[in-house]
Amino acid sequence: MRSIVRLAALLCAVAAVTMSGSAAMTSPLIIGHRGAAGHRPEHTLAGYRLAAEMGADYIEPDLVSTKDGVLVARHENEIGSTTDAAAKFPDRKRTKTVDGMAVAGWFSEDFTLSEIKTLRARERLNFRSHAWDGHYEVPTFDEVIELAQQLGKDLGRPIGVYPETKHPTYFRTIGLPLEDRMLATLDRHGWNTASAPVFIQSFETNLREIRPKTQIKLIQLIERRIPNDAELRAIKSYADGIGPNSRLVVPANPDGTLMAPTDLIARAHALGLLVHVWTLRSEPMFLSSSYHGDPGAEYRQFRDLGVDGIFTDFADAAARALNSPSSGPAQNSDR
Repeated sequence: MRSIVRLAALLCAVAAVTMSGSAAMTSPLIIGHRGAAGHRPEHTLAGYRLAAEMGADYIEPDLVSTKDGVLVARHENEIGSTTDAAAKFPDRKRTKTVDGMAVAGWFSEDFTLSEIKTLRARERLNFRSHAWDGHYEVPTFDEVIELAQQLGKDLGRPIGVYPETKHPTYFRTIGLPLEDRMLATLDRHGWNTASAPVFIQSFETNLREIRPKTQIKLIQLIERRIPNDAELRAIKSYADGIGPNSRLVVPANPDGTLMAPTDLIARAHALGLLVHVWTLRSEPMFLSSSYHGDPGAEYRQFRDLGVDGIFTDFADAAARALNSPSSGPAQNSDR
């Protein structure tokens, strides 16, 4: 039975390609991963604004807590790698165990909001531009929502938010739980409703606890292993969709060349689950050689496979690709 389902998924993908962008193809949501992370330091208001202006439908703030319980947008609670905390607070360096791993650095929970606001963001990756280092504050979740709502007015189309609770178990153990603060913040801005342009995502199991408290759409993130049907049904009991690593949909060989797509999208859709894949990036170290240097080919392949949303560091590349007809998938290899 599994082989039949897998074959059906592959045949659907082939059929989608032959339709070459016909009306039957629905363009997936463009989710600005940490903002416009390929162009500006991640998790800044400037980066979120740029992502929306480039075509993103949603902007993604990862949420961590300050010492005084305010949610701010950082990819990790270790903020030394994405701000100038080391220079401004050299005595705050600590080593902590977060989710079972020893981490050395500067941590959001050791700073009050007023101290966080003295920091300035910087680019995390060496190979991306550092021209904007030192220009931008660390935004609060309130500020991100306010920006999204203003952008909706400025751009004449809805711009949603797609928050992720980062290390929620860890924050709960130190007395700074994220979930209720996140929902309270959304409620303050009128976005704690089923119709609000909001998705909440998490790698951990806390979505089960969030479900009874809100009608907001929930997405279970998946990183390393393709879920079986029983696991997908379990996710369906509390979430509206899955957020798989893109390689769980289109696997790659050890050399980075692509293999045939899996049947994950078809099985998830059969249960009524959305599928939002992460994270597409344009740089050569991230883009498979099977796409022959064309980032657009990757977006078009995932669109033609039927994903409902795509996380990307380059909303501009996504918008260009998803507004163009299909040119067929990259050549896959089963080596």
